[in-house]
Amino acid sequence: MPRQARLDAAGTLHHIILRGIEKRQIFEDDRDRETFVNRMGQLALEIKTKIYAWSLLTNHAHILLRSGPEGVPQYMRRLLTSYAQSYNRRHKRYGHLFQNRYKSIVCEEEVYFQQLVRYIHLNPLRAGFVPDLERLDRYPWSGHGVLIGKVKYSWQDADYVLSWFGKRAGQARRVYRRYVSEGIKQGRRPELVGGGLIRSLGGWSAVKSLRHSGDKVLTDERILGTDDFVERVLGETDRRARRLFSSQLRDKEVQQLIEERCKKEGISTRELQMGSRRGGGPGIRSDLAGQGMGVSSGGNCEAFGRFDFCHPPDFA
Repeated sequence: MPRQARLDAAGTLHHIILRGIEKRQIFEDDRDRETFVNRMGQLALEIKTKIYAWSLLTNHAHILLRSGPEGVPQYMRRLLTSYAQSYNRRHKRYGHLFQNRYKSIVCEEEVYFQQLVRYIHLNPLRAGFVPDLERLDRYPWSGHGVLIGKVKYSWQDADYVLSWFGKRAGQARRVYRRYVSEGIKQGRRPELVGGGLIRSLGGWSAVKSLRHSGDKVLTDERILGTDDFVERVLGETDRRARRLFSSQLRDKEVQQLIEERCKKEGISTRELQMGSRRGGGPGIRSDLAGQGMGVSSGGNCEAFGRFDFCHPPDFA
């Protein structure tokens, strides 16, 4: 099955899950973890990506973030590439460190934000890295300690997370910690890793049951949210794709028209681009300008900035 396109736009809330290739370790020791965390924070500040929750395990990691202007793919590419290079140099190895494609889940904030923060921060406890909540409060490889005030990473947006639990920092920390404590007995939460499920449905088995009964449930592995949220996200993604395709198609049509006119008038497209007044150049520019195709009759062609006439782009 072909891979689906990533869903992203500036300001989108994502739950990122990254794993080592063939489930191998991506962190050998605390020095590796420190390298990854420092790079994660440095990049977040550099390209305006908000980090709300995170935890490092042995062969995988979780990050809850809000994408910045450059988007999630750019942030993750730079983070994973730089860390993998550092890891390979230090451990004298070659080849890929991470699975080919990290998992990126667009999340419905109002419904799932608090649950995701808790789910991600409880990972070290569920995996046995720490024995209890008291030790988790001081665990340096998770964002939980930052929210509690026992660990300091200034790049993590603790204020925003705590604002979900109270107006004053002290009160918010107490409410947050109690909320995390209540989540311990819930165990693993497979319904929090995508699929567009409504919380009350109870996971994939309930969704399949609804489908068998004829009820419509809109799901997508790239989205965590209610049915309406999934529909909105997919609808907006589809509209953006249609606009992009329409723009590319129009560019192709303009390029074809320019080339046909140049051939007819006996002038090269390069001469037309350079503003030559030889032959039918002025007439071609005037006609294209009159049709609103990004070409001025004075010789400047906006359209030429999008085309390489020696090697036309592949729009297939």
